[in-house]
Amino acid sequence: MFDQITPVILTYNEAPNIGRTLDRLNWARDIVVVDSFSDDETLKIISCDPRVRVFQRAFDSFAGQWSFAANETGISTEWILTLDADFLITDELLEELSALEPSEKTSGYKIPLTYCIQGRRLRSSLLPSLTLLHRRARADFLADGHTYRLVLEGQIECLQESILHDDRKPFRRWLDAQKKYTVLEGNKLLEADWETLRHADRIRRLRVVAPLAVFLYCLVYRAGILDGWAGLYYAFQRMLVEVLLSLYLLGKDFRLTGKRFVPSSFRPKRLGN
Repeated sequence: MFDQITPVILTYNEAPNIGRTLDRLNWARDIVVVDSFSDDETLKIISCDPRVRVFQRAFDSFAGQWSFAANETGISTEWILTLDADFLITDELLEELSALEPSEKTSGYKIPLTYCIQGRRLRSSLLPSLTLLHRRARADFLADGHTYRLVLEGQIECLQESILHDDRKPFRRWLDAQKKYTVLEGNKLLEADWETLRHADRIRRLRVVAPLAVFLYCLVYRAGILDGWAGLYYAFQRMLVEVLLSLYLLGKDFRLTGKRFVPSSFRPKRLGN
């Protein structure tokens, strides 16, 4: 099936990652990279691989970038494999992909993600399986908070083997990205109806509960403590993400309520006469 798959990668200043990702795509004949005008060594590293076709587009949203990558870059294959620049294909996943024989009803495959801290694989993480391999003509990309949502016509199946998520960018880059994501995710939570929120997002909208809850969930319930310092780092990292989100939501409460601080999630509803 490899001859029917084109890997597609989004990049912006991914010099610490992109070389390793390309090395794991040695089976691909054509690779599409959509770059958001990187100013580090990303494009120089990519230029060493003759299989890569680079397109530059100013970043507006992940949905916009993926839609452009899938539909406006001259891809000729029926299937595309959508990858972040820090996603690494494992040998086990390659073997599973080589054996795929999708029926006409199958539109995509969900692939598990294994989170890594400086190359060390964690036992578990908060990352869900993502539909990364799909038929290009059946896909639509929609904005969803700080990320995107893939809408597919047809059946989605699940693969067993995982992709490694191994981001080696400096902590400062990671933190800058989280600040931007916090605003998008916070606005999404505030604008959503309570009834439509997932259980985890309801906890996040309570402001003060999520940071400690996610730390204990990662370290104890998901057995992150067995991963040693890497597991502890990940638990603190996830807690920091929730602290930033809680601070953003609390800041919104201050601005909306003036001097009297009453988080909106706890405000009593006005009863009718």
